[in-house]
Amino acid sequence: MSIKIKLSCAISLIVAVILGLNIAFTYWSTNASKEAASKEQMETIAKHLAATVDTLESNKQHLELELGEKLRLAAIAAKERLGPQLADISNNQLAALAEELGIGDLTLWQRIDGEIISQKSSNPDEIGLNSHSWDYWNTAFHQLLDGQDVTVPQGQKLPHFWTGPINFAVSNPQEINKWGYYFDGTTDYMIDTIAHIDYQGTFDMTSGTNALIAQLQEEQNNILEITGFNPAFFGTKPIIKLKKGVPVYNLDVRDISFGTYSYKNTAEDAVLIQRVLQSGETATISFETNGQHVLRSFIPIEGSRPYVIGVAFDEHIVHEQLDRQLAVHSFISLLLFLFTVIASYFVAGYMIRSLNQIVYKVNAIAAGNFDAVISINNKDELGLLASRVNTMGTNLSKYTTQLKETASELRSTKQYLESFVDHTSDAIHVVDLEDRVIQVNNAFVKMFGWTPEETMRQVLDNVPEEHLAAHCRHMAVVLGGGSIADIETVRYQKSGNPIDVSVTISSIRDEEENIVAIATISRNITARKQTEEMIRRSEKLSIVGQLAAGVAHEVRNPLTTLKGFVQLSKSSGKLSEVQLDLMLSELDQINMIVSEFLVLAKPHMTRIEQVQLVDALKNIAMLLESEAKLNHVMLELRVLSPVPEIRGIANQLKQVFVNIVKNGIEAMSNGGTLTIEIGANENDSIVIQFIDQGIGIEEEHLERMGEPFFTTKESGNGLGLMVSHQIISSHNGTMSFRSKKGQGTCVEILLPIRHE
Repeated sequence: MSIKIKLSCAISLIVAVILGLNIAFTYWSTNASKEAASKEQMETIAKHLAATVDTLESNKQHLELELGEKLRLAAIAAKERLGPQLADISNNQLAALAEELGIGDLTLWQRIDGEIISQKSSNPDEIGLNSHSWDYWNTAFHQLLDGQDVTVPQGQKLPHFWTGPINFAVSNPQEINKWGYYFDGTTDYMIDTIAHIDYQGTFDMTSGTNALIAQLQEEQNNILEITGFNPAFFGTKPIIKLKKGVPVYNLDVRDISFGTYSYKNTAEDAVLIQRVLQSGETATISFETNGQHVLRSFIPIEGSRPYVIGVAFDEHIVHEQLDRQLAVHSFISLLLFLFTVIASYFVAGYMIRSLNQIVYKVNAIAAGNFDAVISINNKDELGLLASRVNTMGTNLSKYTTQLKETASELRSTKQYLESFVDHTSDAIHVVDLEDRVIQVNNAFVKMFGWTPEETMRQVLDNVPEEHLAAHCRHMAVVLGGGSIADIETVRYQKSGNPIDVSVTISSIRDEEENIVAIATISRNITARKQTEEMIRRSEKLSIVGQLAAGVAHEVRNPLTTLKGFVQLSKSSGKLSEVQLDLMLSELDQINMIVSEFLVLAKPHMTRIEQVQLVDALKNIAMLLESEAKLNHVMLELRVLSPVPEIRGIANQLKQVFVNIVKNGIEAMSNGGTLTIEIGANENDSIVIQFIDQGIGIEEEHLERMGEPFFTTKESGNGLGLMVSHQIISSHNGTMSFRSKKGQGTCVEILLPIRHE
């Protein structure tokens, strides 16, 4: 359908709506006037009915209160005449007592297994009744037997007594009774006094009301019926009692209080009844029933028991005049509508000429041609639209070019990143926040042996038990926003073999900076670890060789003494006690030197243990004392504060200390004092300083201390300090140098105190 036809239809539709609204307004205003008159008439009727109903209801309530008091007095009298035990009472005794008290019947109830059942009665039909299906009656019985105040809204409440409203008898639905229930806790039963009621003669509030309704219907022939609705039960099933499966309806739950309800529209009437009760305003509904159009109005009546009066009118009579007016207005509106259709068709054709050019431009843009230009010079909205479409075409051309370039860059970046991840030699795996693997690269498969299919959405179990606590701490740091870089640890391969790895752990975040995953980069450093171990062993052998020379010199001195005494003994055949003591002293000296040498020379298994650094330094000072003396160097150990034990590898730490002390001794060619200071600082670290008075180190060489094969000694290889650096680093410590040329050097080692 073309725009021209659509625009013509739109204009015609608008005119049709306006004409329709005019007809509706006229109809509504006329109808409103008639409804106002009808409403006033209905309210007058309702007031008359309400006054009649209130009078009858008031009389009924007064009589019910008097009857309730009478039943209570009868129950108290019956309690005085009967024993406290139900087993001692007979039905005949109850019948005689009921006749004596002037009541209809007398029934005794008991609660058995949570249900209240009538056990004995003057009326055999009353025996065996169960109240569990009696709705609020059952609730009142339980509250009365529990010694509580009865809280149900229905009925009359007196001390130890409750009487429900007048109802049909369950034992005989043809009878209308009023019951009173008494229980004060002195008996094992509840007393039920029953009064038979001539309801039609005494309590009927409908007969007088119905007579008034009949009179009103005779006076106004357009009234079909008047109905008194009980809103509490209208539209519901008013069944609360059963007699052997047969329903018995209560008088107090009738949905129609008075009048007739022949023109039924139950579902919609029930909704309107609740609505008018809440709003307090009259409402009207139109419907068809029994082949007749009915207009029913609902008037709410407030009082002790609110209800709604419904007045049904014959809608045909009410709307006959309105229908004639509606037909005239409709004919005039139809003529106007036809004229509008013809006129709008020509007007639409004139207006859409510019729009056709805009459509051509939009079609060109849709086909990818952004260069077409619209030439419309109108100053109206279409001219502005044409200008904006031209601008849109220019911008689309520019943005399309930019998008193509951006897409090309993104593809290139994606390919680069995928190539980097897949071809890097470092193993990369990514886990979600539940520690389940969501991505691995090729290096991970080669390093650990698991395929992507074996690890995907699984929790990777390759952390040794002794490293599990440290792994959990590292993950907590990353989840807290930090990162872990180059941590040396051990991981298992699929085959179960452990390998040394350097691990870097970092978080992956979304555009809102929320952590969504954790990436781990693992580098196999097993070969490097093996190389470092070989270097440490080589350095240790070098140190042992140097120590051997010093130890040999020290051992040779007492051996010379011993040799002289042995030769003396051979020539003279005897030695004095002084000479023997001197020989024993020299042997003890040799034993001590050899024992201290074995501390370093004896191979030890690499294991973490508690290390007392002060004792280790004392042993090393004793071991190297002879070499120091040969170089005119005095070793001095100062303990500045109590030093706790730390966890570490004892023989590796001793190797570091020996290396530094020997370097200090060699640096003091003219002799001096090498001071070793140890103590704990406020940062939970142990500080060890080796201070010599040697030749010092050039400032430009300080930064290179610890580099492989860098040394300032003619016979050195530069591996000693490198190994020492690595040992201290593996203990999470640091080693630094301070020196000035000609003034000596200070080597400072910081080792953390780990609180296990």
